[in-house]
Amino acid sequence: MKRAATIGLDLQYDKFPVTFWDLYGDQGHPVRTTVAEMGPLLLARMLELSDVQEGVLNIVFRVADEEGLPLLDLKDLQSMLLWVGEHASEIALRYGNIASASIGAIQRQLLVLENQGATAFFGEPALDLMDMMQVAPDGRGQINLLAADKLMNSPRLYATFLLWLLSELFEELPEVGNPDKPKLVFFFDEAHLLFDDAPKALVDKVEQVARLIRSKGVGVYFITQNPADVPEDILGQLGNRVQHALRAFTAKDQKALRQAAENYRPNPAFDIADAITEVGTGEAVTSMLENKGIPGIAQRTLIRPPSSKLGPIESSDRKALMATSPMGAKYDNAVDRESAHEILLKRADAAAKEAAAAEEAEAKAEEEEREFRNARRYDGGSSRSTKTRTTRTRSTKDETFGEAIGSAVIKELKGTTGRRIVRGILGTLFKSR
Repeated sequence: MKRAATIGLDLQYDKFPVTFWDLYGDQGHPVRTTVAEMGPLLLARMLELSDVQEGVLNIVFRVADEEGLPLLDLKDLQSMLLWVGEHASEIALRYGNIASASIGAIQRQLLVLENQGATAFFGEPALDLMDMMQVAPDGRGQINLLAADKLMNSPRLYATFLLWLLSELFEELPEVGNPDKPKLVFFFDEAHLLFDDAPKALVDKVEQVARLIRSKGVGVYFITQNPADVPEDILGQLGNRVQHALRAFTAKDQKALRQAAENYRPNPAFDIADAITEVGTGEAVTSMLENKGIPGIAQRTLIRPPSSKLGPIESSDRKALMATSPMGAKYDNAVDRESAHEILLKRADAAAKEAAAAEEAEAKAEEEEREFRNARRYDGGSSRSTKTRTTRTRSTKDETFGEAIGSAVIKELKGTTGRRIVRGILGTLFKSR
């Protein structure tokens, strides 16, 4: 209250429109996207695949598209990888060699994502970013809170989510230049968890976003206790800076302090490094972009006190807000419609039944032929044998690619390899949680 009075603010407490989100669906509405929406390039970068492995992943997506096999969740992609690996020799005639080692490497990387909870992230209904930009009836913007306490313990899944989110913004939002107020502002707390051991692809993507996202009407803020936690390439793209107190107890801390001070435009009225160590609670050293993108001079600034509850929300209050949110009806219940995994199961089951029927018919024909020979009916036997051979040697030159693949499946299913395919698709690795 004293700080509000110093600023000259008539502080009135109020509630604000808020929506809670959670990739795991525990403390907010689930956040999902489909494998197809993420695409092979983005997924390959996140999985840190080699060029060869990325090529294999592109083949998998292409075959899935041409065969009408939707890739929605992880089990769809895992099943599709297994199917492509088992039929690599036939597919290679059109797309190039597919090494089983590459398939195995991709499956292992997917397993890492799955163990971090990606099963809940990939699926339907997918998040529509426009739902995060809704405006309340009184004109106020909506606050979206993402529960990240569990998510930050899964850095690869967290990075996957961030890459997808930023890529979706690039694709969906039009260029708006330099608007008076942004359409959407992201605050990424504990940013050091995002950049610790982050793959270069992620850092490059975030740098690109930090440089260009303002033209989309979107602001991005990284929150961390130490500016050194943010890579220099990204730090150089951030125009607005709010630096709270930074203590320098060690030589490393003093170096970080000097680096933080050097990121500001000097103010002759005070030493920036000293100010960063002296500011108290509710005070910060700030610098904001001025007209034409020129960084403002560093200032010691009092921060406006919050007008809502300060502290964690009660579990009962959170549940009450989620129960009345219109996002619940849209996102809370997962939809598992027929996609690549289910279609491949049906095809394998149908091919297995057809192969079994063919084997039974062939065995019956052989039994009849043996009985025919035993009865010394040689004339009919010769004719029957010729007819059988003629049927088996029919030309397949006019088969389409899909028919050729189908024939190969039936052929494989007649042997031990085909039965192994069926067991592989039905294995525990691909069961839904």
